[in-house]
Amino acid sequence: MAEAAGVSHQTVSRAVNGKGEIDLETRRRVLEVARRLRYRPSRFGRGLVHPHGVTLGLIVPDLVNPFFPEFVAGVIAAADERGWQVLVASTENDGSREGTLTRSLGGQVDAIIGYLGQADEELEPYVGAVPLVVVDRGLDSPHHALVHVDTEAGVRAGMRHLIDRGHRRIGMVDGQSHHGPAARRDSFLAVAGEEGLPVDEDWVVVGEQSPKGGAAAFEALYSAHPDLTAVFAFNDLVALGVLRAARRLGIRVPDDCALVGHDGLSVADLLDPPLTTLHLDKRRLGELAVHQADQLLQGACPPPGVVTPRLQVRGTT
Repeated sequence: MAEAAGVSHQTVSRAVNGKGEIDLETRRRVLEVARRLRYRPSRFGRGLVHPHGVTLGLIVPDLVNPFFPEFVAGVIAAADERGWQVLVASTENDGSREGTLTRSLGGQVDAIIGYLGQADEELEPYVGAVPLVVVDRGLDSPHHALVHVDTEAGVRAGMRHLIDRGHRRIGMVDGQSHHGPAARRDSFLAVAGEEGLPVDEDWVVVGEQSPKGGAAAFEALYSAHPDLTAVFAFNDLVALGVLRAARRLGIRVPDDCALVGHDGLSVADLLDPPLTTLHLDKRRLGELAVHQADQLLQGACPPPGVVTPRLQVRGTT
C-alpha cells in the first residue's frame, strides 16, 4: 500500500486514520490508492471487534422522525440475516456533525451506511478508507456506494395525479431539510413549468418538518394564495399539519383543497380522511443499503440501488 502510493507507512496510517499531520493533496493520493486496492487498516489487531464478525455503522439525521426507525429496522433485519452487528448514531439534524460521527464510527466498524448530505470532498477527511454507503443524496459519488430514492419519479406521479383530477393552482409546503438537495421542491417546480401551471417559487412555503411546521406553512401559503385547490406536502408529518390547519380555517379536504403527502408513514393510515401519499418502502431502503455494504466488503463496486416511491390514492384527493 505504502509503495503503491509512493509514501511511507506512517503517512499511510495518518491518511487512512484521518490524522492531520499531512497535506491535503497527499491524503487524497493515499486514499485514492486505498480505494483502488480496497485497503483497510486491520481493526482486529487493535482488539476492537471479534475477528469472526462484521459490524456496520449507521448514521441517520433523526431517530424521532418516524421515517427513520423503519429504515433502521430494515438495516438491522438485513444485517441480522448475515450475522452482523449494527451501531446506530444520529446527527440530530445537525449536518456539521456528519464528519465527526463518520470518523468516530470508522474506528469501530467495518463499513458505514449514512444518510449524509455533505459532498464527497467534505466527507473525505473523515471517511478515510472505510467502505461507505451514502443513502438518498443523489447519484454523484465516484468513490462510495449509493442507495438512491427516485424522488423525481415520485413527485411526478403525485403531481400528475393532482393534474388529472383537474387541479392547476397547486401549492407546496416544503420542509426545512438538513440533508441533501431540495429534490422534491425542484421536481415540483419542474412539473409545474412543463404543464404550464400558474405556479412558481412563490407557491412554495418552507416550514419545519413537523405537524406544527406544516400547519404554519399552510396558513402562510393559503394567506398568499387563497385560490389554491391542492397542496403537495414535503412529507406525511408536514401533511398532517396541513390537514389540521385546513380544518381550523374551515377548508374541506379534499372538497376545497386536495392534499398529497410523501414517504407513506404508518401515521397516514390514522388520518381522517386517510392521506394520499407517495409511499416509500423504508425497510427496503435499509435492506438495499446493507446489500451495498456487503458488496463493498467483498471488493466490488456496486451500481446504485434505487427505490421509487409509489402513489397511494386515498381520501385526501
